[in-house]
Amino acid sequence: MADWAPILIGFLLFVLLSPGVIFQFPGNIRHVEFGSFETNGKAVVVHTLLFFAAYTILIMALHIRIYFG
Repeated sequence: MADWAPILIGFLLFVLLSPGVIFQFPGNIRHVEFGSFETNGKAVVVHTLLFFAAYTILIMALHIRIYFG
């Protein structure tokens, strides 16, 4: 049995935290923009840090495990 939690959580967080898809912080014009489908370098760095923090908390601190089979 393989642990699927890192793969599924990583995929979900990648989709949700991609800058410009749902929200972008910091935005190009405002501090937070929603659904702009545009990005900048600062937003990529901020979203990378948010992804790393959320992924680390969910996988390492909360020990979320998903097993199939």
